[in-house]
Amino acid sequence: MANAEYLLAIDNGTQSVRVLVFDQQGNEVAKSKVTIEPYFSHHPGWAEQDAGYYWENLQEAFKRLWAQGKVTPDQICGVSLTTQRYTMINLDENFQPLRPAIVWMDQRQAAVETPVGGIWGVLIKTLGLSHLIREMRAKARDNWIVQHEPDVWAKTRYYVNLSAWLTYCLSGELKDSTGSIVGYLPYDYKRQQWAKPSDLKWKLLSATREMMPELVSPGEPLGVICATAAALTGLPAGLPMIAAASDKACEVMGAGGLDAHIGCLSYGTTATINTTTAKYIETIPFIPPYTAAIPGHYNTEMMIYRGFWMVSWFKEELAHNEQRLAFERGIEPEQLFDELVNQVPAGSMGLMMQPYWSPGVRQPGPEGKGALIGFGDVHKRAHIYRAILEGLAYELRQGKEQIEKRSGVPITRLRVSGGGSQSDAAMQLTADIFGMAAERPHTSETSGLGAAINCAVGLGIYPDYRSAIMQMTRVGQVFEPELNTVRLYDRLYKEVYRKMYKRMKPLYQSIREITGYPQ
Repeated sequence: MANAEYLLAIDNGTQSVRVLVFDQQGNEVAKSKVTIEPYFSHHPGWAEQDAGYYWENLQEAFKRLWAQGKVTPDQICGVSLTTQRYTMINLDENFQPLRPAIVWMDQRQAAVETPVGGIWGVLIKTLGLSHLIREMRAKARDNWIVQHEPDVWAKTRYYVNLSAWLTYCLSGELKDSTGSIVGYLPYDYKRQQWAKPSDLKWKLLSATREMMPELVSPGEPLGVICATAAALTGLPAGLPMIAAASDKACEVMGAGGLDAHIGCLSYGTTATINTTTAKYIETIPFIPPYTAAIPGHYNTEMMIYRGFWMVSWFKEELAHNEQRLAFERGIEPEQLFDELVNQVPAGSMGLMMQPYWSPGVRQPGPEGKGALIGFGDVHKRAHIYRAILEGLAYELRQGKEQIEKRSGVPITRLRVSGGGSQSDAAMQLTADIFGMAAERPHTSETSGLGAAINCAVGLGIYPDYRSAIMQMTRVGQVFEPELNTVRLYDRLYKEVYRKMYKRMKPLYQSIREITGYPQ
């Protein structure tokens, strides 16, 4: 592989598997994409997918990549992998899946019947953490499996993330990146390693240390492409595989989020705002920051659990006409949605949306629900769609202010990536709601680019992350805020949006008590 010069990134997201090839300046050279079913569901609130399904579709993505003829396998100098977060897989002693993967969107909960006892119980009660601890025990998938599928748990030798499973499929090594560990797992977010034996998490969760994969930091070697994977993917056997991080962490780095003053918005299935910091900062007290794609750093994430999933909801429920027109024109329906946004003035003529379509991990509380208020006879579908985008931006602005409050660092730059960032209308209303320029990175594939940066540093192409990020990321189109619109949005945000949840929370609690939804 004397002529090897390109970096290959695998991005297994929620709705597609992508294989991306970048040059050493961060330019996309080739790409293949396979759309996947995010999950299947046998019960309300469940979300599962066969582990083998991900591996099979990754093989198909490689087949399509090589068929394009833009690159050849011997031009690849290294591989990195980024995936969706907290999609968990049970493996037996032969590394074979025992049941379908439980996907991150799954909402099942284990029964929590007894409080934590002993000194831990006293401490939890004293600190007012009873609700937080109960939530962790209930939402941990291993606890649910122990209760409902004890035979599966008895056969479980390894309990791993999707990232570890695909790493095993590619390299034959059961390893994972510290940057990929997110969710209800026995992980020490501050020290960025598995928790010490004395850590409370081992008492709250069913998983044992022996079930956990070996962890390495982003940029460190995971192994090499094994002979079996080489035959199935076309990659050269022995090709280095370098640890990256989760899709959100890689997206932040691929957007150029190097410093704490750069706010990185992700307009994806889960919408987030993140900064990168070397300091451990709990944006919400007792909720840890996630491990960043830069070793020893943290992402101060605030999230909207099903953010731009609401665009998919709108498309399926209310945009049949756009789907028909898009099919006739041979384009994606989302390309027509900007026309809907531009039919409606800023502020959606008073229609306001609170984007709590699903109870989140960090906010709102468990009773949280979505809301549309301010309806009148003037409102059409276009108003609803614009209100969805505005509500997402309002909530992320609230997240920005929370990060600034906890970190003490003002956010002065705004980068916006993810699928929703490809909408010019969404970018413009983001600039107007935040009151600052919204910068779109030079590539829409920022998660893949972030993984490629990990690969480049791991292979020694760049000496450090600052050098790699400066060389491989850059700003593309910039959307400047419009002063009059900024004033209107600022009033709506301060006088209406920030007051909505507090005033509606008692109603949400009543809805939950009366109907039992959400569980």
